[in-house]
Amino acid sequence: MSSVAIEAAAIPLPRELKTPPVTKIYFVCFIDKFPSKIRTRDYNFLSVIKRLNLNFAYDFHRKIAIISNLQRAFYKKGDFFMARNLNFAFGTIFVLFSGYFIFWGLNLIGDANKIVFILAAIFGLFLAFNIGGNDVANSFGTSVGAKTLTITQALCVAAIFEVSGAVIAGADVISTVRNGIVNFGKININPNDFIFIMLSALISAGAWLLIATKKGWPVSTTHAIVGAIVGSSITLGIVLDNPQISAFDLVQWNKIGGIVISWVLSPALGGVASYIVYSLIKHYIIDYNVVAQQKIDDIKTQQKEYKKEYKRSFEALDEIQKIAYTEAMNRDLFTMKDPDFELEDLDSEYYKNMIKFNKEKEKLKSHKALELGIPIIAAIGCSVITSLLLFKGFGHMELNLTLVQNYLIIAMVAMGVWVGFFVFAKSLRRSNLQKSTFLMFSWLQVVTACGFAFSHGSNDIANAVGPFVAIIDTLRSDVVSSANTAYPMIMLAFGVALVVGLWFIGKEVIQTVGSNITQLHPASGFCAELSSAGVVMAASVLGLPVSSTHILIGAIIGIGIVNAQTNWAILRPIVMAWIITLPFAAGLSAVCFLVFRNLPFLA
Repeated sequence: MSSVAIEAAAIPLPRELKTPPVTKIYFVCFIDKFPSKIRTRDYNFLSVIKRLNLNFAYDFHRKIAIISNLQRAFYKKGDFFMARNLNFAFGTIFVLFSGYFIFWGLNLIGDANKIVFILAAIFGLFLAFNIGGNDVANSFGTSVGAKTLTITQALCVAAIFEVSGAVIAGADVISTVRNGIVNFGKININPNDFIFIMLSALISAGAWLLIATKKGWPVSTTHAIVGAIVGSSITLGIVLDNPQISAFDLVQWNKIGGIVISWVLSPALGGVASYIVYSLIKHYIIDYNVVAQQKIDDIKTQQKEYKKEYKRSFEALDEIQKIAYTEAMNRDLFTMKDPDFELEDLDSEYYKNMIKFNKEKEKLKSHKALELGIPIIAAIGCSVITSLLLFKGFGHMELNLTLVQNYLIIAMVAMGVWVGFFVFAKSLRRSNLQKSTFLMFSWLQVVTACGFAFSHGSNDIANAVGPFVAIIDTLRSDVVSSANTAYPMIMLAFGVALVVGLWFIGKEVIQTVGSNITQLHPASGFCAELSSAGVVMAASVLGLPVSSTHILIGAIIGIGIVNAQTNWAILRPIVMAWIITLPFAAGLSAVCFLVFRNLPFLA
């Protein structure tokens, strides 16, 4: 309150003739702030400036432009060297860890065919590398596109949560590729033939993912692996030429039919869910805050105009009137210390009008959406992510939790999140509404990205590990077994390859998902991730065949439809890639199987 009184009795603003030249003000700011932006690596930049012998006494703005361009150039050069160093670091880690992993595996298999194992390890790491560049990049595309996470931060999240999900909760998923796609019980399959099928699946699925990644197409890893196993299995049936059974009878076509259904069902469900969720959030929170912020800005403008008018009126008073009016304002300051004071108790019109402006702001209830809507959305979103973790992520672990216990955990998480975001919203009362909205959604998107990454690691990545684990078990036992052996080292090694793949080749898919289909911001990115997680969870409960990749793309399309900003042209090659994933992987795997079967040193 005291600052307002001081402002009311302030000295008139300086006239135009007394105001210092603008160029001098800019000159002082430049000298004061510019060196603080120079980092240790920019000594060469400083030397260049010295060699230019810039004279700030003339043509100042041109010199500023020259220096700014030089600064950007040197910063880009520094970023290049940093990226090159990171490339070297990640490459070294990948090579060293892969070497240790192969050494570990050679000890594990004992006297089995070591050439087969080395090929399987190389092909498996190759597949995991490309999963990181495509599937994981697809998962983090919304966060990076919305500017919630940088690529480096996405890498850190992937390294922690994707790998943790694979190692902690992914062991039991790997059995799907053995028994859920091809019925090997119908034939007396040779262990070597089984190994060749899985080797073909690893290399062909990895090759297709690499092609799709370089084109920037987000595709389903599961579809690629399934297609590869189907292709090599049918080829085996043709080669064996068993009159009692057809080669095509080996494949469980109901599973393939489910995959075909998922091509249509997954993006449709993701799009509808995202459209509904984002439409509600956009109407009741984003648009509401835009209108509220505009009204607040209008009131602030009126306040500023009133202050200017008051100063002009105050300057027109004589000295006795100024003293009298100042004393009245000081009395009002003491009056306003009483929390129960009334507007009629004030003597000065200045404070009366300022209080009226403040009451108009309060009537707007501008923070209603932040304090009511976002905490509820946060609680619902975290409930969905918690459910996804409990029933899909940790669902493969023997936690022995009852249904009631699971629901209690979900309720506790929801309540804690609601309280946290309510307090968070209260702390942003004095901040810009739009900035506050996107700040809160940014934190929500980080939470959903972490949860989605863990669930992805425990399911899709573990599924991709399946063919390699099948090879290991067959090499060790020399029989085709349906056992489901957990190897944490394999999960860890494939997780490292996944993270490295995300860093080296994931940028194209991230750009496609994050910005090329439609422009995303934290709120829309959160809606895409939340809708995808909700559809995946609901589909799992209902037993519907869906693809998390296709769901996420559909969710992004739904957001684009709401904003009328969907790039339909880029979707044509993506949809075509979805369609040809299974047959392309199948055909390539068939060729690879024939090659492996005829190599004498693999027998």
